[in-house]
Amino acid sequence: MNDLDELRQYMIAHAHAQQVSRSTYRQVLERIDNDDDSSPGSWAVEWSAAARAEVRRGRHLDASHLYNIARFPYVDGPSRRTAAEEGVRAFGHWARGKPGIHREELPLAGGTLACWTAGLSGNGRRPLLLVMGGIVSTKEQWGAVLGHFRRQGMAVVVTEMPGVGENTLRYDKDSPGLLSQLLDALRDRADVDHTYVLAMSFSGHLALRCALEDRRIRGIVTAGAPVAGFFDDPAWFDGVPRITKDTLSHLTGVTPEELPDHLGDWALTPRQLSSLEIPVHYLASLRDEIVPPSEVELLRAHVGRLRLLETDDVHGSPHHATQTRLWCALAIQELRGARGLQATALRGLLSLVRTRDRLVDVDD
Repeated sequence: MNDLDELRQYMIAHAHAQQVSRSTYRQVLERIDNDDDSSPGSWAVEWSAAARAEVRRGRHLDASHLYNIARFPYVDGPSRRTAAEEGVRAFGHWARGKPGIHREELPLAGGTLACWTAGLSGNGRRPLLLVMGGIVSTKEQWGAVLGHFRRQGMAVVVTEMPGVGENTLRYDKDSPGLLSQLLDALRDRADVDHTYVLAMSFSGHLALRCALEDRRIRGIVTAGAPVAGFFDDPAWFDGVPRITKDTLSHLTGVTPEELPDHLGDWALTPRQLSSLEIPVHYLASLRDEIVPPSEVELLRAHVGRLRLLETDDVHGSPHHATQTRLWCALAIQELRGARGLQATALRGLLSLVRTRDRLVDVDD
């Protein structure tokens, strides 16, 4: 059973990322008073009911987003398992009406990797954009990027971290190899020698570690990625929210008490970071309660091609969701060297939104 206050707090970032309206999530939250599996008024039951209502209205993408919140933060019983399955089904129904979006299941060493793809082709292979969320984010959360970046001339693959959603692999120190296996599996249908990674939170750490060895990764865009201090600073880890520890425990297969020792050698060293020759675009939240501020200091000191955006917000920058989306889209364009009208328009929109967000921060 999860702590309801933490569920409510950390759900908001994912609701905003999926453009679930405040009125919608506030109405659902008012009906929730427990996290007992299958009980009336429970987390998974009420969010699933809201999702089914969207299905009846024919809004399958919206339904998939609500099912995603219903299984948040991870599957721990029948109700969340059903929500996870229904979320995939609802997203698939939406995807069938979108040209060029396909579901694939790739057999990799140690398990199966399910993906949503767009723009893959053996003829005229396109540069690859690999998209991955964090330890509580399923691939269905990222549907909007599939069509957008396909129209920008990229092949797009959206998938999940080990242990998340339909990814059956275990999350461990060798998990960065998953990304290289994925590139190997796609090499006949995408230009994987020009791969860009949009990886949020813990998958950003995965991408950074992979890029140390796999030179096919040409750039990384991430937000709130743990780098070193999260893993090797026991004092900081002691204050990390329970929901994060419980989720990591679920994904790694070790108890919350064992996590500090288990994760300690996952930290990236200054020497490793200095060896990165690729651009790294990193969004940092100044009041992040999960990732320590020392991560930004380390990146500033050792990553030669760092582009940094800081927001006055908590982990995931839930109150700067529009700014985050625009910044990520522009970062991908810049990594590819795009200088056209769209890049110019994105810069203009981002400037306006950043000004608005700063004014809001001052008023708050």
